[in-house]
Amino acid sequence: MVIVRRQVGSAIVAAAAAAAAPAAAVMAPPIINPAPIISPSGCLSSGDGYLRAHLAGAITATIDWPNSGTLCQGEWRGKPPGIRLSFERTAGGDPNLLLVFGLTGVRAGKSGHAIRTNVTVVVQGKSRIFGTLGDKRCTVDSLTQRPLSPAGFYRVEARGFCTSPAHAIHGDGDVLVSTFEFAGIVNFQDQPP
Repeated sequence: MVIVRRQVGSAIVAAAAAAAAPAAAVMAPPIINPAPIISPSGCLSSGDGYLRAHLAGAITATIDWPNSGTLCQGEWRGKPPGIRLSFERTAGGDPNLLLVFGLTGVRAGKSGHAIRTNVTVVVQGKSRIFGTLGDKRCTVDSLTQRPLSPAGFYRVEARGFCTSPAHAIHGDGDVLVSTFEFAGIVNFQDQPP
């Protein structure tokens, strides 16, 4: 789920409210529910989202994606309980990759260590998918969270590694994501207590 907030300039809202109301009773501009901005041009509105990773095997790449030009999204998941975050470049790349991290046992606002992690690497446009097929091959060493606005959204920062490769879902080949680190957004709003 990608969350996009369309910004309405406060000056435009205030001018429209003033024009519609009598001079003696100028109404305040409507309150717009603040939401984290995830736009097509960047991962986090704060400008500090990123993904770094080293891939070897069927795909060899050193990824160093800054906030600008990186799409990220995240949500809680029910089975197994935890979170899922994805990262890709807006303009693609060579190869055009989508990386998905599934972290087991992560709850809203909680830091963590030694978190079991499932990693999926997708080569977009070529139908090549590599997955660890479970959360026993990769680990997040360190995870921190910072609340964002509105309530229920968090900036999640993590660093980890894989000890075994992700296997091709169809066909042959393996990809080892030896190290990874990222900062992205997770929506916990609908997570049960």
